Amino acid sequence: MMNERNSPDPRLDAFLIEHRLAAPNESASWHPLTGGVSSDIWRVDLADRSLCVKRALSTLKVAAQWQAPVSRNAYEWAWMQFAAQHCPDNVPTPLAHDPALGVFAMSFLSPAEHPVWKQQLMAGQVEIETAKAVGHLIGSLHAASAESSELAKAFDTRENFHALRLDPYLIATSARHPALASRLEALARRTASVRTALVHGDVSPKNILIGPMGPVLLDAECAWFGDPAFDLAFCLNHLLLKCLVRPDQVDALIVSFKALTEAYFDEADWELRAGLEARAAALLPALLLARVDGKSPAEYLNDERLRDQVRRIAVPLLYEPVADLCQVAAAWVEGIGRHRLQR
Repeated sequence: MMNERNSPDPRLDAFLIEHRLAAPNESASWHPLTGGVSSDIWRVDLADRSLCVKRALSTLKVAAQWQAPVSRNAYEWAWMQFAAQHCPDNVPTPLAHDPALGVFAMSFLSPAEHPVWKQQLMAGQVEIETAKAVGHLIGSLHAASAESSELAKAFDTRENFHALRLDPYLIATSARHPALASRLEALARRTASVRTALVHGDVSPKNILIGPMGPVLLDAECAWFGDPAFDLAFCLNHLLLKCLVRPDQVDALIVSFKALTEAYFDEADWELRAGLEARAAALLPALLLARVDGKSPAEYLNDERLRDQVRRIAVPLLYEPVADLCQVAAAWVEGIGRHRLQR
């Protein structure tokens, strides 16, 4: 028998044995990993290697009530298989999946060799080449999936995407800002109506490891065949927000913002840039506002003055949208600079 002293669930031990990831008499040591709010994740140490096991939760670990279907685990598994086919160096190796348990196993990537991009940014380590590589990766995955009827059918996950992204970010934020409700709801409807490419849905620095072969994308629970503008705006949003906690790195973060944008559009050949960029530019201020007034506020914006700063910049951009991402970045830099002068 496997060592059950550290096992969170005997069925998980059986999962490893059934898929020949561990021998029946092999000892396995389970170690919970922190940082996620939507799943339980463990590092499992076996005799000669370690692997990672992930199980989706029906209720997310956030302050607001936030429930989501556990079927998303199967779509994350399917996204990993797609990404491993097209960009094998940029995703953990998928090993085994049990849809009934809502569990899958993947390769474990050593933190020493794969630091988290968010931790680097928060520490003031802003590398332009990293941002460029992330932009190329997102764009190449979108390009590989664009206009695929097979993927559109396999990832018809609008219900999941609404529960995990549109509702907690745009709709929940509209409840806090009634005057903006019609605009935020219209953005949600438009985003839901576009079905162009396979969207990761959570391209955040916390879900990106910087490995020796380039960035590695994690946590595709929100995978959906929809609007690629969402992934671009979602990622760029984090680069802007980091300016508030690393004011000494504003210039580097904005250069990274622009480098990521241009690298992305180098790959985006499935539609004209103008339309795709306009959708991303419209979404970006809504996502900025969502990280202070939605169901998943950014934990590092723990000062009300910082949250007010986000509101003062994002709200006017929602009333008067711009079509160019660099215009959003310029308004952001101007807004935070003005705030510093007024303090």
